Amino acid sequence: MKPGDHPEFFRFPAPEGRSRESTIRLDREGRFYHDGALVEHDRLARAMHGWIARHPDDGRYILTNGYDWTYVTVEGTPFFVRGVHADDAGDPVLELSDGTFEPLAAESVEAARLDESGGLVVAVKRSASGGPFDARFDRHAQASLGPWLEPADDGAGVALAIRGSKLRIGA
Repeated sequence: MKPGDHPEFFRFPAPEGRSRESTIRLDREGRFYHDGALVEHDRLARAMHGWIARHPDDGRYILTNGYDWTYVTVEGTPFFVRGVHADDAGDPVLELSDGTFEPLAAESVEAARLDESGGLVVAVKRSASGGPFDARFDRHAQASLGPWLEPADDGAGVALAIRGSKLRIGA
């Protein structure tokens, strides 16, 4: 059992002389920075993506590994879609920045939106503690949606054709 499994884990004070606030920042492209310097160690950056959560009391983004936690600044979305793959039925499965995979849910597509730079944003990790979370498609992942894209039924916009349904992206 990790300390993070204790119901009061997120209410314990920081170690003496320390703060739960940090200078760790996740930028709009999914890169972590600490004290303004890019986290260049690939395995550490991948681990940090897997530690993203929300504080259960105040809803702020945190990094937690089950043994300790700290607040983190998220400039865009907390998760990123790094790839899109077809499952056995031919439906899209998202590869997320934390190394997990999940099917592209219909409710995520219906609520999808484009951010200010044209990146597609969907909800992921609906069943996770603190979820759902927003995830932004990187350019490669967004282009990988091509096999599932069709014109929307009204002729204006785009829809994803998955599981026998056409789901319009966004409003």
